[in-house]
Amino acid sequence: MEKIIVNGGRPLVGSVEVSGSKNAAIPIILATLAVDDVCVIENVPSISDISLSLEILAAMGCRIRMLSRNTVEVDSRGAKGGISPYELVRKMRGSYYLVGAELGRWGKAYVGLPGGCDFGVRPIDQHIKGFKALGAQINVESGYIDAKADTLQGTSIYFDVETVGGTINVMIAAARAKGTTIIENAAREPHVVDLANFLNTCGAKITGAGTDTIKIKGVDHLCGCTYAIIPDMIEAGTYMCAAAATGGHLKVTNVIPKHMESVSAKLEEMGVKIIENDDSIEVISTGVLNRVNVKTAPYPGFPTDMNPQFGALLCLANGVSCLTESIFNNRFRYVEELKRMGASIKVDGATAIIEGGQSMSGAPVKAVDLRAGVAMIIAGMAIKGRTEIEDIHYIERGYDDVVGKLRAVGADIKKVIVPDAAQFEKAN
Repeated sequence: MEKIIVNGGRPLVGSVEVSGSKNAAIPIILATLAVDDVCVIENVPSISDISLSLEILAAMGCRIRMLSRNTVEVDSRGAKGGISPYELVRKMRGSYYLVGAELGRWGKAYVGLPGGCDFGVRPIDQHIKGFKALGAQINVESGYIDAKADTLQGTSIYFDVETVGGTINVMIAAARAKGTTIIENAAREPHVVDLANFLNTCGAKITGAGTDTIKIKGVDHLCGCTYAIIPDMIEAGTYMCAAAATGGHLKVTNVIPKHMESVSAKLEEMGVKIIENDDSIEVISTGVLNRVNVKTAPYPGFPTDMNPQFGALLCLANGVSCLTESIFNNRFRYVEELKRMGASIKVDGATAIIEGGQSMSGAPVKAVDLRAGVAMIIAGMAIKGRTEIEDIHYIERGYDDVVGKLRAVGADIKKVIVPDAAQFEKAN
């Protein structure tokens, strides 16, 4: 069993570089299946969800070559649809993008239901609504999504709620549909824009990405390309929170400051100094952390993927803060882990009431999901004592060398391998 061990009390000082966006890289890599050509994807984060995505594509007949640690070549010309391994697909949420890619290329799809972090109900009903509007017949049974269409036909689709996954999935399928598709109430997240830019580089005709109305003129063929993934805004926000929590001075590089506006604004409200440059952000602690109220919302609002990191930070602030979650209904599972460290938090429905400034110390905790895991790291670095974090495979799903990056800017952090109870009994 692997653990991350943190000894707290050290400010983070120096410069840390952000990797490519996990939330952009997964759909772009899986969308190469719809291209039927050779694509070179650059600035790919070295994380387990990407390795899993590439393993799925390889099992479907794609030829995968790692040209460097963060550059991959995907040749999907020999790929076959409907054969993605169930045991791999069920391990990650983003595997449902295979449905859009297979429908767009072959007019049919057969994909196992996805897995991933469990922090609330994340239905795929809007995905299915979009595919049906394009002319597909959908059956969900025995753990699989079975989709067929004689012809995908462009149409107008209005999503009942803003859905990042649904917007992306329908966009992939519609890129090769007949006629024009208009998606209304579309998600506006930067990774939606990045996918549209990738598909356009391959010859798609997509306009309006980044607004609530996206227009897609279908094309018969998508050609290969070379494309670089945008920086990861959630990784950037995580390091910004870590700098504020530890009382440090950190320069976060390879970022798009506009993507960080909601996070930067809240940190400034807390008393943290933020300096924006062209492609970097400096985070400078002033020694004060004021209480704030935060509510998550679809982009450009405060991201739900920053909820746990801010939850940890608000434990250190002066006074009582309210953190309200409007996206996922089980996001606050990490609260029990922070309580092990001495945090004073009460969850009332969709709101966590956090009494900051309490005496906290390191403790054994678990990463209950991806973002919750780095919240434990942030808390562990900020408080005194030793924090041991289990189930770190969640963290490695979305953070490229987080231990190495934090250690390079002053954190006392390491990853260790320890025998679990069963191994210990067998050895003795």
